Amino acid sequence: MIMLEFSLMPLDQGPDIGEHVARSLEIVAASGVDYRLGPMGTVLEGEWDEVFAIVKRCAERASQDCERVTLAIKVDSRRGAGPRLAGRVAEVERRLGRKLQS
Repeated sequence: MIMLEFSLMPLDQGPDIGEHVARSLEIVAASGVDYRLGPMGTVLEGEWDEVFAIVKRCAERASQDCERVTLAIKVDSRRGAGPRLAGRVAEVERRLGRKLQS
């Protein structure tokens, strides 16, 4: 199981990309994988092929009305690890002894 963070940027759509983020999140949510939207990207958790296929669908959707799209991807692969997405923030909060902003 991996965690994959991606950020997709249409370069020819002006500074407001909220519509494109919303369209990508519809694809992500429909996939059924666990995910978290952040201010600079979206983190997916699942199997390699599954999460990369979701990112590919998001990029293909953006390319339908964008001439140029950039895509940044960061992957955390940990052998033998189960679901970690929800637990990572909780672990840091436990160590700090307080809730963090999210």
